[in-house]
Amino acid sequence: MFKYTEADVLRIAKEEHVEMIFLQITDILGASKNVAIPLSQLERALNGETMFDGSSIAGFVRINESDMALRPDPNTFVIYPRENGNHIRTGRLICDVYKPDGTPFEGDPRYVLKRALAEAAELGFEMNVGPEPEFYLFERDEHGRPTTHTLDRASYFDLTPIDLGEHARQDMVLALEKLGFEIEAAHHEVGPGQHEIDFKYANALTTADNITTFRLAVRMVAKEHNLHATFMPKPIYGIPGSGMHCHISLFKDGENVFYDPAGKYQLSSLALNFLAGLMVHAPGYTAITNPLVNSYKRLVTGYEAPVYIAWSLANRSPLIRVPARRGIGTRLELRSPDPSSNPYLTLAVVLRAGLDGIKRNLTPPGPVNENVYGLTEEDRRAMHILSLPTSLGEALGELSRDTIIKETLGKHVLDRFIEAKEIEWNLYRTQVHQWELDQYLNVI
Repeated sequence: MFKYTEADVLRIAKEEHVEMIFLQITDILGASKNVAIPLSQLERALNGETMFDGSSIAGFVRINESDMALRPDPNTFVIYPRENGNHIRTGRLICDVYKPDGTPFEGDPRYVLKRALAEAAELGFEMNVGPEPEFYLFERDEHGRPTTHTLDRASYFDLTPIDLGEHARQDMVLALEKLGFEIEAAHHEVGPGQHEIDFKYANALTTADNITTFRLAVRMVAKEHNLHATFMPKPIYGIPGSGMHCHISLFKDGENVFYDPAGKYQLSSLALNFLAGLMVHAPGYTAITNPLVNSYKRLVTGYEAPVYIAWSLANRSPLIRVPARRGIGTRLELRSPDPSSNPYLTLAVVLRAGLDGIKRNLTPPGPVNENVYGLTEEDRRAMHILSLPTSLGEALGELSRDTIIKETLGKHVLDRFIEAKEIEWNLYRTQVHQWELDQYLNVI
């Protein structure tokens, strides 16, 4: 993405005749929020003079401590394409949240990631991430409400006329490019109506910002095609779920420190330490990377989603895969995150887990290059292969026991996140679902 100063933002906004600016933040649960200001207020906003009521944002503050300030990051400035008859030229700035006393707000997910990145920087590292977000395109009904219906019967890499979402996906790519993305690939995924658009890796903060922008842009373009784009991990029983595999690398002084031509598997000791940290803390960060009750309908065997905490050099059944490319492209592919997760919190906990592996000089077990799903329970036990949490309730329990992940989130985010997710889990587990009625009502 481009590098802008505050003066650049003011100049470009005026030159491009921007009329409105959206000041965007992300709440603890990952939802994007924004306040719109006219161009006349842009300079005040860039000076951090725009205030908002933090008590109205999920997980932020109580009503008696509601005043919060928005500080836009000039580097996030984009101008939305003119589309769908919208004649108002609109720009967007992602903001950091500050308290009235001028200190960063500890409940701001972007600050949580910045804090983790600062720790990495102290060690001389910068984390780069390339995400692979998947999503479904469904039809809308006559009232414009989303359904789970699709006329698309395509599968992996199919084209028109089988892939009926291709035109929408092409428009998404063009819109994203106008927003500054470098799109590397876009294709139909395995499920009917399922798609994936991959964009170039960047430093972790930029990637988190890009994911929030990506989700908004995809939804907006889908709506123009009278479709609904959903990042729900498992929208329909019996078809593949949507993941967001993250390709992770560490750089130091411009060099990829995961690569060592003389190392085992041509991986450096730092890469193996980082990998071990990801494995050790996987149960603890799963509530963050997979934050919905529905997330655990995806993390089941049979659909290539990871279930077991192992790594491989080849196959895609374990939690972590090391792609074949070496040199500057050496990386670890973490396969568990899903696109419903808060990208700032997800990348923060993943980074801290890996750094803990480096600091403690952890060593991972050997790679598991056979299909982990095909192993018996006895085989897995003999190979010390553990499982990811199988429900949101179990994942919250693991989170509460992982000191590193709790430290990463900080007390404010941790408490608010667990509070919200325990409500979600209890609502789900105490309701009677249609499956239970179909299964038991006539026979019990």
